[in-house]
Amino acid sequence: MNHPTFPDAAATWNRRFDTEGYIFGREPNEYLRAQAALLAPGGRVLCVADGEGRNSVWLARQGLQVEAFDIADIGVAKARTLAAQAGVAVAYSVADCDSWPWPDETYDAVIAIFVQFADPPLRERLFAHIVGSLKPGGLIVLQGYTPRQLEFKTGGPPILSHLYTAEMLRSAFETLDIIELREYEAELTEGSQHHGRSALIGLVARKQS
Repeated sequence: MNHPTFPDAAATWNRRFDTEGYIFGREPNEYLRAQAALLAPGGRVLCVADGEGRNSVWLARQGLQVEAFDIADIGVAKARTLAAQAGVAVAYSVADCDSWPWPDETYDAVIAIFVQFADPPLRERLFAHIVGSLKPGGLIVLQGYTPRQLEFKTGGPPILSHLYTAEMLRSAFETLDIIELREYEAELTEGSQHHGRSALIGLVARKQS
């Protein structure tokens, strides 16, 4: 997962997470929360690059069977603490997007929220892994920043190649049935790292049965 922008991604994220507070907050991403009704009750869900656990813990609180991974062991330790405080079980692992085992056709949903450390080659591999790991009928829920975020500077990497466009996502997930693909602006209040007016894109897509 290392590349020139993040030459040591684990060290970069461990430094960011090495603080008492939760840098993206403890509440789930709002776009993810808005898709709750689409998630199969009791389904098996994977959270990609889950950081300090805000999204995986929320999903577990909805009664889902949740697995999650992140490259940063400090982030995963904080996620385990958050899950324990919430009284839920999440299967956490320390892994990057290439070393995660990606079982075939296993998950009812895969959640990818602001996974924008990925440069284009890694992103291509990641998106292909996500599609392969979904059960027939399974969902991807994805949120990211669009290139307009470079103007707002309220979160995300300041690197154009790491940002998402509707055309990019439509092409990457062309084998899925797209339920929603929406570019929009909103005020984010996700801890200290995602705060203020933001240029966003949301995708919900279903693997064909």
